[in-house]
Amino acid sequence: MLRSNAIAGLIRPMRQLGIFRVPISNCSQLTVIQDHIPTPVDENYLQDHFNIGKDAEGIGKLQKTYNVSKKDKISVLVRSLLDLEDSKEAVYGALDAWVVGEREFPIGRLKTALIALEKMQEWHKVVQVIKWMLSKGQGVTVGTYGQLIRALDMDLRVEEANKLWAKKLGRDVQSVPWKVCDIMISVYYRNEMWEELVKLFKGLEAHGRKPPDQSIVKKVAESYEKLGLVEEKERFVEKYKSSFTKTRGKYGRKASKESSTIEDNPSRNQQSISIDFNKP
Repeated sequence: MLRSNAIAGLIRPMRQLGIFRVPISNCSQLTVIQDHIPTPVDENYLQDHFNIGKDAEGIGKLQKTYNVSKKDKISVLVRSLLDLEDSKEAVYGALDAWVVGEREFPIGRLKTALIALEKMQEWHKVVQVIKWMLSKGQGVTVGTYGQLIRALDMDLRVEEANKLWAKKLGRDVQSVPWKVCDIMISVYYRNEMWEELVKLFKGLEAHGRKPPDQSIVKKVAESYEKLGLVEEKERFVEKYKSSFTKTRGKYGRKASKESSTIEDNPSRNQQSISIDFNKP
């Protein structure tokens, strides 16, 4: 009897530690130690690790994403972001909670969420999500920075957009895809920054790059006109008039090999570029 009580006394603390024995076969056993990470993740775990703070409703929404489809998880994220205030801490905390339990960073779903936010013209949220993604070392491509530049401009932060371009992408325009160059040209055009637009285009020309889309030519021509450079405008229009005698797709993708000068190589989009993540 005393022996039984002694054995029970040893087993009890082992159970409290989560240690038990699992039979493998009739003649062997294996000791297993349970993992005490909370599953599903509870509210206190999210509060302590992901800075969501007092937004209990947001935590509840994000908790529900652990057992839903990928499509529904994207919808939950978008709705949660829309419900949050425009603060870096709240948005970053919600995104941190959203990726809990993911084996791989959900870059595809995050890009889908960004497209949804862009369609709703939630530009401040788009900026915050992209900066959070980049701070995690994910999606660091020229295309992502082009998307960020456009979102900054639409969020009425053209100075920040111009600074990002000038310090990071503008130094190597010969390898920046035309699609991204067109984004910056459009930023200058919308904000009537005629000198900057002409300067950017001349830099592209200096590297032997020709405009793949007629809309770019029109923006540059109008910039010359706004600057009072009428003769330069006429020479410019005459120079590129013959480039668009044939029907061409956006950025020249349907052009012949002779006229196509697109440098949209995906490998070039993988350039690592640093950015200040302290701004929301």
